[in-house]
Amino acid sequence: MSVPTITIAEAGRHAGESVRIPGWLYNLRKSGKIVFPLLRDGTGILQCVAVKSALAEPLFEKIKDLTQESSIVVTGKVRAEQRAPGGFEMDVEDLEVVQRVPESDPYPITPKEHGIDFLMDHRHLWLRSRRQHAILRVRHEVIRAVRDYFDSNGFTLVDTPIFTPAACEGTTSLFEVNYFDEEKVYLTQSGQLYNEATAMAFGKVYCFGPTFRAERSKTRRHLTEFWMVEPEMAYATLEDVKRVAEELIVFIVNRVLENRRAELKELERDLSKLECIRAPFPRIGYDEAVKTLQAKGSEIQWGGDLGGTDETLLGEDYDRPVMVDRYPTAVKAFYMQPDPERPEVVLGVDVLAPEGHGELIGGGQRIHDLGLLLKRIEEQGLPKEAFDWYIDLRKYGTAPHGGFGMGIERCVGWICGLDHVRETIAFPRMLYRTRP
Repeated sequence: MSVPTITIAEAGRHAGESVRIPGWLYNLRKSGKIVFPLLRDGTGILQCVAVKSALAEPLFEKIKDLTQESSIVVTGKVRAEQRAPGGFEMDVEDLEVVQRVPESDPYPITPKEHGIDFLMDHRHLWLRSRRQHAILRVRHEVIRAVRDYFDSNGFTLVDTPIFTPAACEGTTSLFEVNYFDEEKVYLTQSGQLYNEATAMAFGKVYCFGPTFRAERSKTRRHLTEFWMVEPEMAYATLEDVKRVAEELIVFIVNRVLENRRAELKELERDLSKLECIRAPFPRIGYDEAVKTLQAKGSEIQWGGDLGGTDETLLGEDYDRPVMVDRYPTAVKAFYMQPDPERPEVVLGVDVLAPEGHGELIGGGQRIHDLGLLLKRIEEQGLPKEAFDWYIDLRKYGTAPHGGFGMGIERCVGWICGLDHVRETIAFPRMLYRTRP
């Protein structure tokens, strides 16, 4: 009878059975005539027990001689062991070495402390550590939750272009690309403008993909390439945008708490900070936000955009995300709908995370009036010809509509309680880092 090949995550279903698990040597502990290889396979880590008296001498010596991150296939009997991580261990019966890491060129990431630059230079290997594994598992859960929320609430996923002929968020943060011989295009800052077109075709849509910002920023919240989910809804008001943003965040947090508690525990995340995330979120206006910040010592004046420190100062007053709406028209994008009762502010909202993690979501109502859109394009000196198709949307079946964007890395960073977003994506791209 052949021995079944399983994953570590499945080990609990095979207690008392002999199984085969391919993976890598995470660590090796020796205690006289017993050796404890720690096996990892991407689904978990399993402690194996190799007893000298139970194995042939050459096999025991081979196990004792293993080097960190060698590729191995372990065969053995699974048994319950409450003291072991995951509640199970494996008694080794056989072990095949697929590739042994040479002692002359050992695995560079050892249990000792390493500086962040060293770890980032070895990001392709650092991903194998428990902490990085936990973070990217949480990221996976966040992405699943995002898709499940929109897919189960009547939204259609419509992909938008990466190459775009025009700016969405302003021309100063664009990556320019030579597009064959005669045209320059840009890496997308957002799929929103295209989302507005698809919303007028499907009613409720979302796009989900990489976006790019050529900002010369080195803050702990910024990447030059990041993933963003952007819903857009026809016949939607600012209040609709707020409701969906609130529902989405609550849904994501609940899903991570339900399925990734072990990973959050590995990250030493204070779960009480997440367990209180529920609707309704506090809502304040920009006017009130400025007064609050000035009272806290910020130098912000009415008319200025909130900086990272301002967002942190506002967020520290709340145990859940706070919504700030009606920012000055002058600091928001050309497509934002002015408040009919106060044209100097827009019907937009930012959702700021607690615990100093800054903006999670930005969005609001879009201009649906043709004349007003043309005026805003002209005021901002944008090339009208680049927006011909976008202007068409206000000629043919225009209606109030709105949506928002949420950066996945910011969301993951907040949920995991990380100090920097560089750990929230497998291979981060930052101002001075494009490798590995």
